[in-house]
Amino acid sequence: MKEQLEALVGMMVDRGILLEEAITEFEKKFIKRVLERSDGNQCRAAKVLGIHRNTLSRKIDAYHLDRSNGRR
Repeated sequence: MKEQLEALVGMMVDRGILLEEAITEFEKKFIKRVLERSDGNQCRAAKVLGIHRNTLSRKIDAYHLDRSNGRR
C-alpha cells in the first residue's frame, strides 16, 4: 500500500495538484467510504473516523454528501 500511495503522490505532484486540494479530495472520499460501510449511520461512521458526530455532520454538508449513505 505504501508503494501505491507513493505512486499516487508522485502523479499528483507531477500534475500540479495543490496540497489543500489533495487533502480535501482524500478526506471527502474517506468519509464517503466510511459512511457507505456504516450504512449511513453517522454515529458509527464518526466513531470509525475518530471524530465527533457534529464534526462529521459539518463535513458531510461541506462536501455535499448524501446523509443517508455517503453517496453524492
